[in-house]
Amino acid sequence: MSTILSASAPTAFEIKSANLPLVALLLKSADLSRLSAEFAQRFGDIPDFFDHDPLVIDLFPLQAADPGAAVDFAALVGLLQAHRLSPLAVRGGDADQMAQAASFGLIAAPDATVHRPMPAAPVEVAPAPEPAAPPAPAAGAMVIDKPLRSGQQVYARGRDLVVMAMVNPGAEVIADGHIHVYAPLRGKAIAGARGNADARIFALAMSPELISIAGIYRTSEKPLPPEVQGKPAQVRLTPGPDGDKLVVDAISV
Repeated sequence: MSTILSASAPTAFEIKSANLPLVALLLKSADLSRLSAEFAQRFGDIPDFFDHDPLVIDLFPLQAADPGAAVDFAALVGLLQAHRLSPLAVRGGDADQMAQAASFGLIAAPDATVHRPMPAAPVEVAPAPEPAAPPAPAAGAMVIDKPLRSGQQVYARGRDLVVMAMVNPGAEVIADGHIHVYAPLRGKAIAGARGNADARIFALAMSPELISIAGIYRTSEKPLPPEVQGKPAQVRLTPGPDGDKLVVDAISV
């Protein structure tokens, strides 16, 4: 026999499920002085790179490299907040680490996922067997028509960046999506700046001081091979057993 209970809906509130986009910090070392130095090196000249983005601290990489390492969560949270990040949760730690994190207001988020590219065979630097032209940028891309001089910096937040003129040495182009340079690229190019590992860098003359995708970078101290140096090329990121690697492919135009 069924029983029907009388009920009334609340008029002052409702409870609904929601999804919150998070930034993930994959912590690989408990040495916070090193972390601080690397944050300053990468984001020091872009003080508004983050906009108080909610963040989950992922301890899985630290557990793999240094199981049971002590983490100074007070200093870590302070460091992240200083860079306009809002740590909310933690995942992947052992019992002691999770308990310490909870004491600083970080909730356990074991179900949080970090987006990674699909596995592919690791490739160093080699021409593409069937080169293709760069794909068209997504609608809403930022377009720069003038050459960028040394000291200039352009950041396309949340979209692709298209540069129609030369990026000179000392200039820096940054995008959360792809970067297209339809001219020589001789400065720094940072694509997937907020962790998009599918982002790519395209240039008609690839001669960069630095290229970076989703935090993985390569500087001019390690020259590109002759088949791509100064020529039309694209940069992409592929995962491998030894970690993510940047791959440079020749392209035809």
